[in-house]
Parts: sequence; C-alpha cells; structure tokens
Amino acid sequence: MQGELTAMAGWASQCGARILVILEGRDTAGKTGAIHAISQKLNPRQVRTAALPAPTEREKTQWYFQRYVPHLPAGGEIVLFDRSWYNRAGVEKVMGFATDAQVEAFLDAAPKFEKLLVEDGLLLFKYWLTCDQEEQEERLAERHEDPAKQWKISPIDVAARGKYRDYTKAREAMLEATHSKHAPWTLVDFNDQRRGRLTLVRDLLDRLPVRPVEQKVPALPPLDEPLAKEHFGVIKPLKPYPAP
Repeated sequence: MQGELTAMAGWASQCGARILVILEGRDTAGKTGAIHAISQKLNPRQVRTAALPAPTEREKTQWYFQRYVPHLPAGGEIVLFDRSWYNRAGVEKVMGFATDAQVEAFLDAAPKFEKLLVEDGLLLFKYWLTCDQEEQEERLAERHEDPAKQWKISPIDVAARGKYRDYTKAREAMLEATHSKHAPWTLVDFNDQRRGRLTLVRDLLDRLPVRPVEQKVPALPPLDEPLAKEHFGVIKPLKPYPAP
C-alpha cells in the first residue's frame, strides 16, 4: 500500500488533483498515526497536515469556515486535516464552546459548503475513527505515564473523559446531518490501531480514481572525476556521538 500511495501521489501531481482527507474521531483513537501512515513515504512539499489550534478572538468573529479555507489543497496537493470544521459538531458542542444555535447553523451549512468544494473538483474524504471507552481509557493512562506522550493530553481531553456517551450522541447527530451523497462519511474501527490504519488506507486508495502515470526519474550518469571526501576549512563538524 505504501507503493500505491506513492503512485497515487505521482498521479495527483501530474493531473493536478486536489485531495482533502478529513480525520475525526475519539480522543486517542489514532488520528495522528493514520496521518503518518498516509504521509510518511510521500513528498512533504506535496503532502501536508493541517492541525489548527483553538481559534483566536479575531477568528471567532469570522465566518466559521473562513480559517479552514486557506489550508485547502491546490492542484497536485494532498492535505490531511487532523480534526477540521467538524470541531463545531463535536468538541465545541459537547464541551459547551458553541451554542445550540451555532451547532444547528453549522450542521445546515456544512453539506452546502462541502458541495461547493466537491463541485469545484476537490476530492473530499471524511473518516471518523472509533474506539471503545475501555480502550480509550487504557490509551489515556499510557499517555499519562509515558513522558514521551504526555504532551498529547490536554485539559480538554481530561474534561471529556466522562462524556463518552455525549460524544456518541453528538456524532450521530452530525452523521445524520452531514453524511451526504457528495461527501459521505466513513467510520473505521480503531480499537486495533494497526488494523485500523490498514483499513483506512486501503479504503482511501480504492476510492481514488488513480490512473497509471509514467514516473520520470532523472538518469544518473557516471561522474567525470574520482569520488571526493568532505573537506573542512573554517568550521569543523561535531565529534560523532560515542558508539554504544
């Protein structure tokens, strides 16, 4: 599948496809890992991740979708949204950061906004990653104990722990309002994260209208001179790290 992803990226570059993949889901479900599985072997100049922070005071006064628009892909680009405008129907609704009226307005507007994007030629894929609360609790506990993962736990994550069922209710309302023919949702079981990543990547590849393209790789002719070693004059490199 990594080879197929590379071929897909080459196809997108040559034909100018604009690909947007939205990843939403439970806290700890595995959105970051899924994004890495898609992007790790691809050209970072072509593939980028958009993970927006909380809106600023100025952004709160804008049209809701406005701050997301600059991150949409141009021709030949692939953008992976680590959470997206669907924050309004999820964390903002459950944690009380948005009013009921704002959430209802969003649920009405989102399909219309996405229809404009799709009709303009953007290839849009929306994934929601699922996991049981028991699995979520185990992953939160692991993050809490592992210094290398503690940065992943935010105060919002802690406050949301007791709202698992509220998030389920919010998700179902979101799916009912925004699961459309032009921009359908796909749910992926991430209780087993590795299997979940494989399932998601396979589905994404199967849904993209990829056509074989000829990859033009520059030739590597023999060098005219003998191979040279590094030479340093002004500044010397650091001493190598001691071998174990």
